[in-house]
Amino acid sequence: MAYAARARRSPSCRDRARRRGRDRRGARLQQGRDRAHLAVHGAARVPRSRDAARATATVGGAWPAGGAGARRRDPARDRLVSGVLVTGGAGFIGSHLVDALLACGERVRVLDNLDPLAHPSGEAPAHLPAEVELLVSDLRDREAVDRALEGVDRVFHLGGVVGNGESMVNVRRAVDANCGGTATLLEALLARRDRIRRLVVASSMVVYGEGAYECSEHGVVAPPVRSLEQLRRRDWEPRCPRCGRTLVPAPTSEERPLHPTSVYGITKRDQEELTLVLGAAYGLEAVALRYLNVYGPRQALANPYTGVAAIFAARLLAGRRPRVFEDGAQIRDLVHVSDVARATLAAMEAPEAAGHAINVATGRQVTILALARDVATALGAELEPDVTGEFRAGDIRHCFADTTRARELLGFEASRTLADGLPELAAWVAHQTVEERGDEAVSDLRARGLIG
Repeated sequence: MAYAARARRSPSCRDRARRRGRDRRGARLQQGRDRAHLAVHGAARVPRSRDAARATATVGGAWPAGGAGARRRDPARDRLVSGVLVTGGAGFIGSHLVDALLACGERVRVLDNLDPLAHPSGEAPAHLPAEVELLVSDLRDREAVDRALEGVDRVFHLGGVVGNGESMVNVRRAVDANCGGTATLLEALLARRDRIRRLVVASSMVVYGEGAYECSEHGVVAPPVRSLEQLRRRDWEPRCPRCGRTLVPAPTSEERPLHPTSVYGITKRDQEELTLVLGAAYGLEAVALRYLNVYGPRQALANPYTGVAAIFAARLLAGRRPRVFEDGAQIRDLVHVSDVARATLAAMEAPEAAGHAINVATGRQVTILALARDVATALGAELEPDVTGEFRAGDIRHCFADTTRARELLGFEASRTLADGLPELAAWVAHQTVEERGDEAVSDLRARGLIG
């Protein structure tokens, strides 16, 4: 598919406010009344416990009666007084998106089940602002989803379970949460599609499986998944399916066929395709964002299955060497969470983004071994990575992004580099206390024959 050659600037908060109607004075009066309501009623809390997470609970400032951001009769101001729902908004990426939305003057509601893998205490995180309405419930609960959608005209869907390794162990949990939760949300959205302007869903690089490759003889090729026999020979690099030559990794564009290599990857592909197919069929604007390796403050250090930078940081924080599988030459594309939040915000407003899947990444390459050393340096830890020479079933070899589509449709380019992003991560990690569970996770995978 062809795209316009010109790049568009990512819309700023000021741009969005300017587009939201000309009658700002009346809207500001209404917002003032709403803020007064929050000032009086926003301090109410319910117990922030795992028991509360099992049923729908409201934490933080509730929106005015009549539904969150209930619609008034003046259509010129309709978008100013409508609300935004962020599923998974208490989590790593979601909470940064919430911050960005609040900075733009949005009224934000979060639906999150406070999964113990991301929230070990079972409580709402301290970084979630008080003015956010938090509904503690599961995405598969249709009644809770309907409640969360009251008064909402835009939805960011970031909720779900994450992690390639975890999904290979707890298959049903991953499929139920990601596919079932997305299906429930979509049914609820389609029932009120005349009131929903757009849905942005968080997809992932894992939908690709292996990234793109080039053969010196046959050009761009899609290699098959590395076989167990190949991995057991410690023959790490993908081979050309036509001539057997070692392939050279290339930027992965959105046109690449999707061949996920893990249960998690399958669920993310299904989330994305459910969203885009149903959106097209019902006339609901939808965008899927394929995040690459996201890192930054608030990453779930207690989850040993996801976030390579966080996994390394948690090991180092515990005084242990970062564990590196294979030979450490695997290539990844690390993108800072603040850039991801900015791209996600842009995807809601960019007119030409609807109906597309879009990579969110830097386009820059880093090897896993180099990343482990860089994280150690940022933390001031004099620990050399432990290169195990082992493999994990479901892991890919290389993937970094072609970012052309994000630049052309969203006006987005990542601004943060590892050189400035890792010290920020290290400064945050230094103030965290976490029980490092990497050895436990590896033992579990090894017992199941998923590490060799």
